[in-house]
Amino acid sequence: MTLLDHPTSTRTLSLLKPTGHLTLGNYLGALRPMALAQPDTDGIYGVADLHALTVPHDPGRLRGLVRETMTLLLAAGLHDSTLFVQSRVPAHAELAYLLECTATTGELNRMIQFKEKGRGRSSTRCSLFTYPALMAADILLYRPAAVPVGDDQRQHLELTRDLAMRFNRDYGPVFVVPEIATPPVAARVMDLADPTRKMGKSHDDGSGIVYLLDPPDVVRRKVQRAVTDSDTGVSAVRRSPEKPGVTNLLEILEACAGPGAAAGLPTYGALKSAVTDAVVATLEPVQRRHAELAGDPGFVDEVYARGAARCRDLTEPVVAAARGAMGL
Repeated sequence: MTLLDHPTSTRTLSLLKPTGHLTLGNYLGALRPMALAQPDTDGIYGVADLHALTVPHDPGRLRGLVRETMTLLLAAGLHDSTLFVQSRVPAHAELAYLLECTATTGELNRMIQFKEKGRGRSSTRCSLFTYPALMAADILLYRPAAVPVGDDQRQHLELTRDLAMRFNRDYGPVFVVPEIATPPVAARVMDLADPTRKMGKSHDDGSGIVYLLDPPDVVRRKVQRAVTDSDTGVSAVRRSPEKPGVTNLLEILEACAGPGAAAGLPTYGALKSAVTDAVVATLEPVQRRHAELAGDPGFVDEVYARGAARCRDLTEPVVAAARGAMGL
């Protein structure tokens, strides 16, 4: 019986890069749904610190962002999941190299991230070119039967499937080839200053980004400055493609306060006030729990040490099988 015989249908897997502070978009679109799925799923969630090394970075800032992300995952309610830091599970880096040995330069050269951020630049790091192999290792190590991905990540999972099938064909059946699943619809939060793009962790000066640890006065200032348009009523522009700023505010309001929360709002000023109140109320328990956990770093370290130990138990047999299959 091979490892291939044991896909895990209830396992969910996600890794977050600590390249910036987590945002309202991260919470509404990922962390909150992950927390709500407990305990019916075997959630394995990591801080992808190895992926943060693909671009120039300050080591001290990276350590701080890793610690902040660790604490925020717990503060967001992921207490019934397995939490770990990627670099503390050696199988990720080892399997990434083995998968690099099955990937081709043509495949990696076509990846969107490298085309957008690295191709043609004189100082591109090799790790930015090869990081899709690390992403594939992140997935294949945990043998999920299916991986929910949005359109922006579909190319990565297609490469993961290709590498797994090629490995199984050339060296023997080691990996489960995960299916591509359509994720449940989650809140899609756009940048307040530029509502045509997602609310990222590190866009420009951050004026359009609500971070999870922003205090209420900062949230209020950012929402008040959010892009709207020249119309005076709310109902006339509800979720209109021609009014992305107002549509974004309405969707944030309903994601935080529930369907129908925008009913009866007479002006955009009233809408912004309602959005501010809803966002502040949504973030308050997360921020309060973060403050408690930040005051007890030993507890956070213990949770992540247990998570890393479980991940090592899960992944070491997989990478050992891959080594043996390749002749090592």
